[in-house]
Amino acid sequence: MSFMLPREVKVYLYLSPCDMRKSINTLSVLVSDTLQQNPASGHLFLFRSRHKDKMKALYFSDNCFSLWYRKLDSGRFIFPKGKDGCIELTREHFDWLLVSHQYQHTDSLTSKEYSAFH
Repeated sequence: MSFMLPREVKVYLYLSPCDMRKSINTLSVLVSDTLQQNPASGHLFLFRSRHKDKMKALYFSDNCFSLWYRKLDSGRFIFPKGKDGCIELTREHFDWLLVSHQYQHTDSLTSKEYSAFH
């Protein structure tokens, strides 16, 4: 998975677990009220699930919001422990988080094959 984001875009990770049912509107309110950031700033905001197997990314560009969702089939993403608030990720950390197993904990790296979708 790769994002074509301009280099000047900052990536912020919200450290507390987030309800993955949240939509663009409710995540924008969380960014504005809790993080004291402008959700339409052109920066990317990442949110993680309680079980650390899902992430959502909120991004504003060209007069519209985008919401991306990533779910691991197995394993968990590794995030800082015992911290609240928000941290800024380096672009390298963000890229590794998305495309490598370096920031994931898993018991098995075997691929799953899907034959039916509901």
